[in-house]
Amino acid sequence: MSPSHTHDVPGGAAWSAPVRAGRTVTLTALADGANATVLIIGADRLDRLNIPDTLKSQMSARIKPGMVLMSDRGLALATVLGSSLDWHDCLTGAVQDRLLWLELVKHGLGEPDLHGCINFFSKVAVADDPRASLAFVPDHAHTGDTVTLRADQDLLVFVSTAPHALSDLAPAGVTVQIETPDRTTDPELREEAVRALRLTRELIA
Repeated sequence: MSPSHTHDVPGGAAWSAPVRAGRTVTLTALADGANATVLIIGADRLDRLNIPDTLKSQMSARIKPGMVLMSDRGLALATVLGSSLDWHDCLTGAVQDRLLWLELVKHGLGEPDLHGCINFFSKVAVADDPRASLAFVPDHAHTGDTVTLRADQDLLVFVSTAPHALSDLAPAGVTVQIETPDRTTDPELREEAVRALRLTRELIA
C-alpha cells in the first residue's frame, strides 16, 4: 500500500478532496475528543450519503466497522473497513455548516448540497431525562484513534473538525491519509450492504 496524500486538518477547520474508487481514506485523531464531521457526495453529483437508508438497511443507530455507507439511490459510496472505535455518531448532523459550505463552494456546490453527515470519533447516547434526548458521551475518542473507509465509487469527501454539536470541548485536529492499496477485501456485511456493493461495481465496471 503506497501513500498518495496526507493532510493535517487543524481543529476548527475544513478540508475536501476528490477520492478515486478503490482508494482508502484513514482519519486519525490528533487529540482527545476529536470530531471529524464527514460529508460524502458521488463524483458524478448523483449519489449523496443517505443516513436513514444506511442505518435502516443495516439495522444500526451508529456507524461502525463492517458497514457500507449508502447513497439515496441505494448504491455503495464507501465501506468502513476498520476502526479503533465501534461507535461513530450520525444522528446529530453538523454544528458548523459554514465550514462545510465553504468547501462545497470550491467544487461548484452550495448550501442546498448540505445533507446528513457522520461525526467520526463522537458518540451520543440517550439521556436519562423524560424526553429521552440525545447526550454527548465524553472521553470516547482519544489521540491516535482511527477509522478507515474504502471509496466504492469516485467520491468528493468533505471533512470539518468543528466540535460536535452537543459537545463543549475545544476543537481538535485530524490527519487524513489517502492511500492506494494493493487490494482490499470486504468485511463481513449484511445482505443489503452486499447488494449495494454489487450494484455499484456493476455500474462502474
